[in-house]
Amino acid sequence: MELLTQLAVASGTAGATALMHLLGLAACIEALHAGGGGRMIAPRARLHQALVVLLIGLGLFVLHALEIWLYAAVYLLLGEFDRLEDALYFSTSTYSTVGYGDVVMSHRWRVLGAIEGVNGIILLGWSTAFFVSLVRRLGALEEGWRLFRRPPPGAGG
Repeated sequence: MELLTQLAVASGTAGATALMHLLGLAACIEALHAGGGGRMIAPRARLHQALVVLLIGLGLFVLHALEIWLYAAVYLLLGEFDRLEDALYFSTSTYSTVGYGDVVMSHRWRVLGAIEGVNGIILLGWSTAFFVSLVRRLGALEEGWRLFRRPPPGAGG
């Protein structure tokens, strides 16, 4: 029964973080559209695009931090750790798959910790794919801007 309990808690927490991640990425997309979606064709477009990349990067960092905090809260609620610092440290090193091993979980909840590592690497990969797609899209817009500004053939420019 203990294993089923671990799997149930792990599935619920992983599902909650996946939903949180989906909503966070959707909010990033909405922010892009609200801010012009990177479609600016103006001399300040490069600065605008750099700002978009910076803000989305910070947003992704905050999103992952919230997911790590969610796991830490679950560990505290389960009584796995007594101190918030220990729960956050363990959650951060597990979510990121660094796994120092200096703070470990008890046998009772160790499957939950292992699933956090799998969940973390999937969500980090999802964010990486999203971020690379964004930067590539902005790069394509920059290339379009260069083509737009190029003088016509024979203009002597």
